[in-house]
Amino acid sequence: MHTNIHHIGGRIDGLLAALWQAGGTDLLLSVGLPPMLRVDSVLTPAPDTSALSAEDTDALLAEVLTPEQGQTWAGSHEYDFSFSWRDDARIRGNAFTQRGLTAVALRMIPRLIPSPDQLGLPPVLRELSLRHQGLVLMTGPTGSGKSTTLASLIDLINSTRGCHIITVEDPIEYVHDHKMSAVNQREVGTDTANFPDALRSVLREDPDVLLVGEMRDLESIRFALTVAETGHLVFATLHTNDTAQSIGRMIDVFPAEQQAQIRVQLAAALSCVVYQRLVPRIGGGMTAAYEVLVATPAVRNLIKEGKTHQLRNSLVTGMRDGMVTLEQSLSVLIQNGVVSESDAAARSLYPNDIDTRPRIAAAGRF
Repeated sequence: MHTNIHHIGGRIDGLLAALWQAGGTDLLLSVGLPPMLRVDSVLTPAPDTSALSAEDTDALLAEVLTPEQGQTWAGSHEYDFSFSWRDDARIRGNAFTQRGLTAVALRMIPRLIPSPDQLGLPPVLRELSLRHQGLVLMTGPTGSGKSTTLASLIDLINSTRGCHIITVEDPIEYVHDHKMSAVNQREVGTDTANFPDALRSVLREDPDVLLVGEMRDLESIRFALTVAETGHLVFATLHTNDTAQSIGRMIDVFPAEQQAQIRVQLAAALSCVVYQRLVPRIGGGMTAAYEVLVATPAVRNLIKEGKTHQLRNSLVTGMRDGMVTLEQSLSVLIQNGVVSESDAAARSLYPNDIDTRPRIAAAGRF
């Protein structure tokens, strides 16, 4: 477990405290701007701060890096790191240079892991997460809460099953304590050189459940499929814009002559694909809308035959299998007065499918 509680400086600690009090997610440090806090996805200057000079940003970054990290940063133009802040949060950091000047982005991840109920996760997702085999793909843009959803599902397994969970992350965000399960979290760059190396050694480590922070390359995708096929439950993330697109994206990574084989493997291993977006709540805060494509026999056939463009039809007609389209999820959020119609429509590829009628007949939705 990475307790790496190294002491951070007072200025950055104060800025993180301001972010925490504002209920924000990110702190951005750039030369020529005051420290900026991202609250409900909008950037505003931190209270009582002025524009940062080049020396300020360098000094603030030096407040959070260990001497070893400082040396690594000195030899690179971008650098990922993470650390614990007080007892409240993990901070995921990225330092980079722009026009020769230092800039820093710090993302705050609260220590408490929300439950699936608190996140409003579709019931089918909890059910699939408690199975002992399969591939659960989490997709969506950066900052859409994928890590939080996965942490919630891992915590659910950890609380209900006596099994061995291994995560490979870059960097570790939510820290899982051992509950009913044994949880080992490996951080790329700290505990292992890279994703492919970590994944190659995973099967020797006897996991029941594997979380792959991100499938960035052909080798990671192939490996996740193999592990899922051999009787393990695998969670993995991809950056894509809907559930159907992510299937095509995974297959397209492979050379043409291997794609038929990968389609067969994916059709066999896949449990479900979840796509999620964060939508501003009316009155402040953010909530998640979900799309869930369950791997029914019909869906598996479409994947095997390379007809991923037809998956949307299965999704729209698959409600009894627990499937949810993003538009159904957004409709319920609108009908419950949680989000506005315009915010919902802005996050959908099919805004005409959003049902904004008052919720009377729609009560039996899911």
